[in-house]
Amino acid sequence: MLICGPQESSTKDRTRRPTDKNSSAEFWRIPVERIRAMHDYSRRGLLKATAVAGAGAVVVPGITAAEPAAASAAVKRPESRKCPPAQLTGRIVRPDDPTYTDARLGWDQLFSHYPLVVVFAQNTQDVVNALTWARQNDVALRVRSGRHSLEGWSNVDNGLVIDISELKSVHIDGASRIAKVGAGLNQLEAVTTLAKQGFAVTTGTEGSVGLAGATLGGGFGFLTRWLGMACDSLVGAEVVVPSGTECAKVVTADLRNNSDLLWALRGAGNGNFGVVTSLTYKVTPLKSVTYLQATWDGIGDLPGVFDTWQRTAPSADNRLGTQLEIHRKQILLFAVLAEGTPAETQQLLAPILSVGSPHVTTQVGNWGDVYAGFQIPTADEPANWKFFSQFTRKPFPSEAISVIASFMQKAPTDDSNFFTQAFGGAVRKSPRGGTAFPHRDALFYSEPGAGWGTRGTQPGVCDPLTPQAQAWIAEFSQALRPYVNGAYVNVPNIGMQEWETAYWGDNFDRLREIKAKYDPYNVFQYEQSIPPATRDHGRG
Repeated sequence: MLICGPQESSTKDRTRRPTDKNSSAEFWRIPVERIRAMHDYSRRGLLKATAVAGAGAVVVPGITAAEPAAASAAVKRPESRKCPPAQLTGRIVRPDDPTYTDARLGWDQLFSHYPLVVVFAQNTQDVVNALTWARQNDVALRVRSGRHSLEGWSNVDNGLVIDISELKSVHIDGASRIAKVGAGLNQLEAVTTLAKQGFAVTTGTEGSVGLAGATLGGGFGFLTRWLGMACDSLVGAEVVVPSGTECAKVVTADLRNNSDLLWALRGAGNGNFGVVTSLTYKVTPLKSVTYLQATWDGIGDLPGVFDTWQRTAPSADNRLGTQLEIHRKQILLFAVLAEGTPAETQQLLAPILSVGSPHVTTQVGNWGDVYAGFQIPTADEPANWKFFSQFTRKPFPSEAISVIASFMQKAPTDDSNFFTQAFGGAVRKSPRGGTAFPHRDALFYSEPGAGWGTRGTQPGVCDPLTPQAQAWIAEFSQALRPYVNGAYVNVPNIGMQEWETAYWGDNFDRLREIKAKYDPYNVFQYEQSIPPATRDHGRG
């Protein structure tokens, strides 16, 4: 039973992470105090206190991320071998810990969960141990990084949360243009660190989102039309996967090793096949960008602005990435031109900027500095959010634009908005090896989003505005159904029946086969996870 009552106390560690700038390649580590054991629980006690995740998985003794034999091992049909009893290692937080409240809360406070234990992994072996422990003790598990799971699926009541957000290593090889990073980096950390070396990859626009989560679901932002989806630059990953009936092991996924797993991770990797502990990217040189923002007061110019944008932005110069954000009292256009000038940016956007009388500002600078400059502190954002994702392959007719205007006029808050991201350009080209992301022919992506409430520790369901905000999103998304298709797995649509094909199209059957190969017992599962193709170990 959920009780809306006094708020819990919360603490937060804001220690800065040092950077070693004395070598040609950059290494970034967090100093942490390692905790090597957790109080023993009896199996009977665990079964009473925790949720059941299904038959088990665990560590091959002595295998760590540093051992190439484990990293390159192919996944075979599960064996019935047993593993030594596992202990949880890393930074461990339990309900009696004073930092538990902070450890359990996510970015979207509409959802509130109370896990049995949160393991903040400090290295790959900690993840292996945690997965093994969960399987041996029949404890439900979830994987978390940036805490931006928009339906709260990276957390679980009475279960184990494997949090990889403290895996912050960075190694950049400028000569080969390859960057290997810990899966705990958020997008702001990744963008600014790469930009200091003059490189970039595609990321989303919100810095606090985990880089791994964004990439594994596809990943798009201002550089998408120039560099493709974030997953297109992913050339390798280190992954902890189930092994046998109660073990876990480390594998490498790249074009030579487990290439099918790399394909699946490129667009369907979040919480489905294993725990990604590091990602390897092909990076692109980027010296500077021009950032433009245009603001129209009110939404009276929406028909002209939106129609002009949708007919020009997806076919513009590939270096130009644009987003529209429509609020109930204003229209915002954001644009980034890679390696371009303000004059060139305004010329490319002239058709849109000629509508009405927008206020226009421009900024030129290093991509990391520009990216950091438009971030909004999490503390200043609403506590609760609800979205509905969709793709569009044909321009919206005037009727659809009128639907947007009508719903935005009655939006529940000023923060609520209708967001769009132009596609086209490099999105239409798949990288070598392909990807599970299917929406490459879209003109643009869009989502209505409701944001409301003040941050604290109260669940969002306790906010009196929640019913209105939820109803607004449901009605808005339903009104747009005739004009959109598909959905984005990183912004899940919980009310959609055929979510499998909405997220992955014709790729779903192949994803189920890959799931059966790497996670046949369906250890990694949540409300909209991919079930294995074999009926022997699936959800039925």
